[in-house]
Amino acid sequence: MLSLALSGLLWVGGLIDSLDRPSVVDSLSLRQLELSALAAGSLPEGLQPALAGETPRRTLTEELRRQMEASEEPARALRRLELALLERSGETATTTTGDADLGLLLNQVDAPRRPLIQALLAGRSIDAGQRQQLLAPWSAPVIVQQLVCEQLPGDPGECPAEQRSLGLVLKLLAVTLLPLLFLLVGVVLLLRQLWLAWRRRLPAAAPLQGPPLAPVDVILLIAGGFVVLGEVVVPLLVQPALQALVQRLATPRALSQGIEVLVLYLALMAVPLLLLALLLPGPSARPAAGWLQWHWRPIATAFAGAVVTLLMVLPVVTASSWAIDRIWADPGGSNPLLELVLTSADPLALACFAFTALLVAPLFEETLFRGVLLPVAGQRLGGPAAVVLSAAVFAVAHLSLGELAPLFVLGLGLGWLRWRSGRLASAVLMHALWNGLTFMNLLFLAD
Repeated sequence: MLSLALSGLLWVGGLIDSLDRPSVVDSLSLRQLELSALAAGSLPEGLQPALAGETPRRTLTEELRRQMEASEEPARALRRLELALLERSGETATTTTGDADLGLLLNQVDAPRRPLIQALLAGRSIDAGQRQQLLAPWSAPVIVQQLVCEQLPGDPGECPAEQRSLGLVLKLLAVTLLPLLFLLVGVVLLLRQLWLAWRRRLPAAAPLQGPPLAPVDVILLIAGGFVVLGEVVVPLLVQPALQALVQRLATPRALSQGIEVLVLYLALMAVPLLLLALLLPGPSARPAAGWLQWHWRPIATAFAGAVVTLLMVLPVVTASSWAIDRIWADPGGSNPLLELVLTSADPLALACFAFTALLVAPLFEETLFRGVLLPVAGQRLGGPAAVVLSAAVFAVAHLSLGELAPLFVLGLGLGWLRWRSGRLASAVLMHALWNGLTFMNLLFLAD
C-alpha cells in the first residue's frame, strides 16, 4: 500500500510536470518544413506542390516566426539568422526586413560570428572556402548553409541543396509518402479485422497463461520495484557516480548523454527484474514455454503478427494524436530522448539511443506490462479488461499528458496482440518496430 501510494503521487506529479516540459512536435514540424524547402528545387514541377507545398520557403518563414513569437525564451542567434536569411530569399520578398534583422543581430553576437553577417550585409563575392570559414563559428544547419550560399555570390552548384539533391529528395519521400502508405495499409487491415470480428470469424484467443503471482505481487513489482526503487532510488544512487565517470573519461557531450541514458535505463530495469525473479517459483515448477510465454519460435509468424498489428494500430494512434492537437494547442511533455536523437550528430551517441529504444526498452516494458500485469489481471478480470488495464498503466508510466491518448492506443494494440496470440515475443517485436519507425523518422529529419 505504501508503494502504491508513493507511485501514485510520483506519477500524478510527473504528469503535471510534463506540462512544463518542451514538446518535440514543433521541432519536428520545423525540420520537415526545412527539408521541404531544401528539396523543393530538385523535385519535378508536377510533384512539388504535393510533396513540398506551393511556397515551401514562405511556409517555413511563417512557422519559424510563429514559434519564435510564441516562445517564452529569447530566440537563439542561429534561429534569428535563419529567419533573416529566409526574409531576404526569393519567396518571401522582404529583403528590407531581413537586412534590419541582420543589423540588429550584428550587434548582439560575439566577435567570431560577426564576419558572416558583415559579408551578408555587404553582399560581396566569396569562394566556397571563405564561406565555410564564415559559417564555422555558427555550427549552422544545412538550411542556413544553403541560404548563405545563395546570398553570397558564387557558384550555385556548390550549395548544399545542389550537392545533396538526391539524398534530400529521398528523405522527403521517406517522411511524407511512407507514413501515408502505412496509414492506408493499416486502415485496410483494421477494417478487415473489424469485419471478421463483426461476423464472429476471428480465431479464438490463445489461453491466457502467465506467472503464478497474486495481484499484491504485481503491485509490489510495478509500484515498488519499477516506480519507487527503479525511477527514484536507483537514479539517486547511480547518476552521481555515472556523471563523475563520464566527466573523467572526457567524452563529448552527446556521447555522455547517450551513455547516461543507456546505463540509467539498465540500472532502472535491474531492480524490478530481480524482484520478479525472486517472486517466481523455482525452475522445477516452470512450464515448458516459461512463465512469461515468450514463444519466439517460429520467429517469422511472431514478426508477421507484430507488423500487421502495428499497421492496424497506426491509423488509430494518428487519429488520437490529431484529435489531441485540435483540442489542446500545446500539450508539451515529449519524451526527452526524442529531442536528443533529433539534435545529436555523434554516431556512438545515436548507437546508445538506438540500443536503448529498440532493444532494452521493448524487452523490459513488455516483460512488465504484457508479460506480468496483463496475464495476472486477465486471470481475474478476463482478457479484454486486462488489455485495457495494462494499456492504461503503460500510458501513465510514460509521464506525458500530451502523449497519454496515443500511448494508451498503442498499449491496447500491444495488449491485444499478447492476448490473442499468447506470445509475448510478438508484443516485444511490435514495440521495437514502433520505436524503430520513430527513430528512423527522427534520423531522416535530423540535420
